Amino acid sequence: MNSDNIIPEELVPIVLEKAGQLYLQQTGPQGYSLEQLMDAGSEAQIPPEMIQQAYQQLQQDQAAAKQRQATRRQQLKIGGAIATTITVLGALWFGGTYNHLNAAKSTVEGKWAQVENQLQRRADLIPQLTQVAQSYASTEKAMIQELTRAQAAFSQAETMAQQAAANQTMQDAIANFQTLAARYPSLQSSQLFINLQYEIAGTENRIATERMRYNQAVQAYNQSLQAFPTALVAQTMDFKSHPYFQRSSN
Repeated sequence: MNSDNIIPEELVPIVLEKAGQLYLQQTGPQGYSLEQLMDAGSEAQIPPEMIQQAYQQLQQDQAAAKQRQATRRQQLKIGGAIATTITVLGALWFGGTYNHLNAAKSTVEGKWAQVENQLQRRADLIPQLTQVAQSYASTEKAMIQELTRAQAAFSQAETMAQQAAANQTMQDAIANFQTLAARYPSLQSSQLFINLQYEIAGTENRIATERMRYNQAVQAYNQSLQAFPTALVAQTMDFKSHPYFQRSSN
């Protein structure tokens, strides 16, 4: 035998694989029955039962691979559904929390508006107090000026802090007027003064009531801003706490 025709042992598998590819290219792909494989195996001295076992194992491996692919697709589908559900629920929670905070904030603002109404009601009484002072205690010019300044301070107040300061000024001026009135019996017996006293007392009670309601609303709102996880929404949407309207010292 010519040595040029001898194929080295390490090239035999490669040559056989290449030959098989060339054969398939010429004849086209085709299948083989299990019997044919067993016959071919017997020529290669491979026991038929091993051919059958290998074929069964290959079928099991293919079935297992398909099952893994199906399981993976199902997991991805479930994961996508879970992610979508979490996103929707998160959006609903965020929207609900925002609406709750916004409603609480609106409640605070509404309660403060009621406080302002009563403060304005008291401020509207000052011109009548000034009129009474001018009629019965015209010499008390300092008292009249104090009442006038108190009303002006409230009318010019814009922020809550300014209104709170003006409220204290008004309350002090009215209290000083009532103290001064004790020195004028004719003023105390005046029906106009008596009526004003009732108006002042009623207004003070309404201010106290509205102040309490406002502070209760502020407390509920501020607590919501600090509670977790609502605080996350509050910080994201820039909700700010509201100050309490403190009781006057007098």
